[in-house]
Amino acid sequence: MTDAVPPGPHAVPPGPSAAPLLLEHPGLVPDVRRIAVLRANALGDFIFAVPALTALRAAYPQAELVLLGAPWHARWLDARAVADRPGPVDRVLVVPAADGIRAATTDDEPTTMAQFVQRARRERFDLAVQLHGGGRNSNPLVTALGARLTAGLRAVDAPPLDRWIRYVYYQPEVFRYLEVAGLLGAAPVTMLPRVPVTETDREEADEVLGPARRPRVVLHPGASDPRRRWPAERFAAVADICVDRGFEVLVTGTGPERAVVEQVAAAATRPVRTVVDALSLGGLAGLLAGSAVLVANDTGPLHLAAAVGTPTVGIYWIGNLLNGAPPLRGRHRPLAAFTIHCPVCGQDVSRVGFPARGGGPSCGHQESFVVDVPVAEVLEAVAELTGADGVHPDRLREQGTDVVGQR
Repeated sequence: MTDAVPPGPHAVPPGPSAAPLLLEHPGLVPDVRRIAVLRANALGDFIFAVPALTALRAAYPQAELVLLGAPWHARWLDARAVADRPGPVDRVLVVPAADGIRAATTDDEPTTMAQFVQRARRERFDLAVQLHGGGRNSNPLVTALGARLTAGLRAVDAPPLDRWIRYVYYQPEVFRYLEVAGLLGAAPVTMLPRVPVTETDREEADEVLGPARRPRVVLHPGASDPRRRWPAERFAAVADICVDRGFEVLVTGTGPERAVVEQVAAAATRPVRTVVDALSLGGLAGLLAGSAVLVANDTGPLHLAAAVGTPTVGIYWIGNLLNGAPPLRGRHRPLAAFTIHCPVCGQDVSRVGFPARGGGPSCGHQESFVVDVPVAEVLEAVAELTGADGVHPDRLREQGTDVVGQR
């Protein structure tokens, strides 16, 4: 892999003149039979890219769209694995773990990056698209695929592609990737990520959890970055009120999130159900699709819930809200914490980008940045979205004061 791309017939030279020149190259590329798209990260990251993938599929309907992804993408999206899940992706090639590409997992195959690139070049991709980030590590990989034309994002420290747009941290993720698709002449089909839920998904959720006897509220208190986690006792306060209101409350998580799920269950004074590693990703989609609302930190299940049509109450650090919150408010209530300085050392993370989603250097402290979101606001949002007006006003005020302090 090289650090630069020699100029080709569609190249956009780097420098100040690049932006206006990009506007001159929005046309469709002729004779495209196969498209590679690099997006090898987590669930929420993939969902943000769905509208761009859908735009590419519509613009090049005869082409095969191959996602260069992680092992979970192959299980979730590959038509050979899930024959009844429609979507823009035709096939998945699993990219080996590498710095700036993806983290290693327990189900990785012993494939080197050189072996992967050699195999991928045999695919003879016409287009190679980078929807992965700033491009310092990913643009050399995309260039190495040997496609006729490359397109994607470029941070200031990244090598160029044939067609590129500058990576600017504070931009809604969905629009970031739609802009890249536009470099290849692909107009937006939708600006809202959509993920279909299959009968298999719903059946799995029912088999594991049983049919819902009461409307369900799902709480997801985990997040890969502790700085994006709302305190467990506040999720417990929400759980208690929702149970009092007649909802069945389920607290979900993956294996690494088991401890925080158990903390919520222990702090709740009403009965809740815990669901940790009991469902596949499809089963989780089935559960969320049948639930009244999801309350969650800014993490994959929050974005999955929105994509399957479930109302959501999301708890965001303000920078991540700018990048990742859904734009509509009819079914979604993103609530922001405006803390921009580390609670321990005072570093202003707004200037470097919050490292929880692709930002710059970090002070290393892991204290939550979202503790300022009040319980009362979350409860009010749940009440609005579920039609439960006035969720026990006296108890709401009591919880909003005792757990969080005055609003």
